[in-house]
Amino acid sequence: MKIQGKLFLWLSVFLLVMAVTYGVWSKEPVGTTALVLAFGLAIMIGFYLAFTANRVDAMAQDNKEADVADEAGEVGFFSPHSWQPLSLAIGGAFLFMAVVFGWWLAYFSAPLLLIGLFGWVFEYYRGENRTQ
Repeated sequence: MKIQGKLFLWLSVFLLVMAVTYGVWSKEPVGTTALVLAFGLAIMIGFYLAFTANRVDAMAQDNKEADVADEAGEVGFFSPHSWQPLSLAIGGAFLFMAVVFGWWLAYFSAPLLLIGLFGWVFEYYRGENRTQ
């Protein structure tokens, strides 16, 4: 975690320099504000990662002689045959299209999105996959 903290702190230094340069050069307040806010986010994340790196055990990326396989482990369980992400994607696409074509489309797409979401979350609580 130490290297991530350093990366974000260097990113915050870069963003601050770019915000000052952009603000002086363009005199445009919106872009300058966006860069200053990006600087604030980067410094918060960098400080958090650098601060908590002392509290956790050293990870493989902190060791300069570590191999890629040293950090390998169980990634998680992924459902190999689930149709729920497709339903969730279609419902989300139609819900975002409601912004373009009209809010009436949200009345039809929100239930499809919710069915996909609840189906995906509770997929292994009922039916034939309940015991997995």
